[in-house]
Order: sequence, then structure tokens, then C-alpha cells
Amino acid sequence: MKKSFTGMRNGELDLESGGGGSIKRRRRRADRMFGIKPNTILLVCPALCLGTFLLIFYVLYQNPRRDFVGAEDQGLGVEVGLEVSPYGKLKNLVMVAGHSVYMGTNCEKGHGEESWYLESYQKHLGQAATFLEHIRAGVEAAGKDTDALLLFSGGETRKDAGPRSEAQSYWSVAEAHDWFGQQLDVRRRALTEEHARDSFENLLFSICRFRELTGSYPKNITVVSYDFKEKRFAQLHRSALRFPTIRFFYVGTPASPSSAAAALKGEALVREQFQKDPYGCSGSLHRKKIGRDPFHRSIPYPNGCPELRGLFRYCGRTLYSDRLPWDN
Repeated sequence: MKKSFTGMRNGELDLESGGGGSIKRRRRRADRMFGIKPNTILLVCPALCLGTFLLIFYVLYQNPRRDFVGAEDQGLGVEVGLEVSPYGKLKNLVMVAGHSVYMGTNCEKGHGEESWYLESYQKHLGQAATFLEHIRAGVEAAGKDTDALLLFSGGETRKDAGPRSEAQSYWSVAEAHDWFGQQLDVRRRALTEEHARDSFENLLFSICRFRELTGSYPKNITVVSYDFKEKRFAQLHRSALRFPTIRFFYVGTPASPSSAAAALKGEALVREQFQKDPYGCSGSLHRKKIGRDPFHRSIPYPNGCPELRGLFRYCGRTLYSDRLPWDN
């Protein structure tokens, strides 16, 4: 044992004791051979790592989506920030408000009342034809404006109809009717907003959906619905959103002859409710919305339109006063 300890003290293997003179001599020879000092290596290595990281970061963020290069030339998409909006070239919104859910298996039969789920107040001869006319009017309006995005709006509002949305029903009927002769032009610009539960949400949610799809807010808005609802949309809902009058348009179609009188009476009552509660967030209007959400769908907005977060949270009898994207 003494001999082995003595050998270690003599300096060849004991690394912990500060010996190891032969190792130090080899290290000095290596330093002289390559001209590099250990302290220099400790400084250079982190600098090289940092430089490499910065170069990779720069390359990635200069071209965040290389797979979409040329999207403007190939379709409707344009880059917005670090993402690509698939419909970024479109500037205007055409919104068709849904009123029922299609129940048939053949969407070409959209003109028949038996193919739609009708509430008691909707059970009138010719009612289904009015839905078809809304779809046609929306397609025609979008066909006249190549800068327009067509949105069919309406959620899964009827429990007995199952989890089918009004918006998807309208889109499917348009598809079955070959987009009324405008398939090539309009179909690629026609999508759905599938969460709205009343007319105010038809408008607000469609604006948010437009922002989600295009990366911007609509310059002009055209609403398609019944002619007797024009004051509700063009005056009450538009005013609640403070959207400019000169950029808001309305396409109204008539109610069925057998339901016209009852429709006017019911519309007067709904307008009075929205005059007192412009955002439909309390009282009977709020209860109606809850009843039109039988499948408890979570509303995704305003995730797609963060600039409207304050508006979505607002509930008051006076108009929302904070800044909105279309104020100027």
C-alpha cells in the first residue's frame, strides 16, 4: 500500500492531487502545435453557436411559409404577417342569413317544404321557395362582384333537425343547383359561418369569419334576407356595429304570400326588442339565442377577429363606443 501511494505522489497518475506533470506537458505541446489557448476556445465556441442560431432564425423568418410562395399567382391567397390567408385578395362580404335546416337527402329538391325543418310559424306554402331565392340572390350578388367572399351564415339551431347547420344546408343546396350557372366563378369564394343564432350574430359573426379567412375586415357588406327585415339589418344591426352606411347594402326578397302578414307583425316585435337591446345580450333576445343552441356549441369568436374582442364582450343599451377597425 505504501508503495502505491508513493508512486502516486511521484506524479504520473494522481489527477486529484495536482500532480500529473506529464499531462500538463502534453497540453502545452498541443497548444504550441495549433496556436490555440484554452481560454480562446471557451470564448469562440459560444460565439459560433450564437451566430449559427441567429442565421437560422433570420432564414426562417424571412421566408416563414416557403410552400406558399406564388400563392397570389395561383389562387386567392396572400401573406398576412407570418401566415397565409387563403382568401386574402377578397375585399367585400356578401352574407346570406340562414332561416332553416335542410332535412332532405337530395338537395336538388330544395324548393319543397317537406325537405326543410320548419318551425310552426314557417309552415306556409311557398316557404321553401323563399330559402332557395335567398341562396340564388347571394350567389348572384357574389357573381357580380369578383372581390366578394360569399358566406352562408347560420348555426345548428334546430334540435329535432340534428347537428346540421343552416349555413351548410344553404351551401349544399347551392351546390346541388350548380351554383345557378356560376359554379366556376362563385363556388371557390363561397364558404360558411356556422355559429350564428340570430340576425345580429349573422352579421357580427360573418364579419369575424371574413377577417379569419382574409386577414382583413370587409370594405363593403351586402346582406341577403327577407325584404321585411331590411330595417333590422340596415338600421339596427349596422348601427350597433357602427359600420358606415355608404358601405352597407341590402338585397331583400319577399316572404311567401301566405305568410306575409304574420311575418310583418312578428318583425315589428323583434325590431322593438333590438331597439331596447341592440346587442341581443339580455332578456328575451338572449333567451332565444340559448334556445337556438341545442347542441351547446362553443362560439370560437373573437379568436379569428381579435380587434373585436371588446365588442364581443360588450352588453349595453347604448352603442359600443371604443374604436372599431372600420371607424376611418
